[in-house]
Amino acid sequence: MRSITTVAVNDAVYYTLSDQIRYEDLVNVERDGAGAIVAITSNSFQINRIARDTAYMSQQNLSKMSEGGVEVPLGAFTGVEAWAGFGPKIGVKIIPISNVACRFVSEFTDAGINQTKHSIYLEIVADISIVMPSGTSNFSSLTEVLVCESVLLGKVPDTYLQADIFGNAYPLAPSS
Repeated sequence: MRSITTVAVNDAVYYTLSDQIRYEDLVNVERDGAGAIVAITSNSFQINRIARDTAYMSQQNLSKMSEGGVEVPLGAFTGVEAWAGFGPKIGVKIIPISNVACRFVSEFTDAGINQTKHSIYLEIVADISIVMPSGTSNFSSLTEVLVCESVLLGKVPDTYLQADIFGNAYPLAPSS
């Protein structure tokens, strides 16, 4: 069922992001007259649409993929791990109860003296409960997909002090 969940979520991501989403579709970088970045705003409508569509498609895919149940080798019912893959396959009807939640994660990381890398990820969490004749099993699946990223350029500083190996910058001596 974990592999079915992974395929269902990945198919939904492929479908919802197949429109070739670009950084500019999700984020607007505002600059002043000199070209310096003054604000970064998100396109919440587009972001929410992608998250909603991905969650909905994941739910639909999970339902379709689990309709026929799963085939389990007879050895899996013995409880002995060494025999789990052996024996004739037996069809087991399962009832997946799933909840898929999507959220966007924005991350800023240093990319140089005057550069910052802005990455936008789509995080999909699928909580699955499987009801089988032998009992109920619960698991969670997390998928993180890089949607887009960009390197933002800032002003090059007039002075840069090299940091030591411990990451501490050398302070400027106060003038007297």
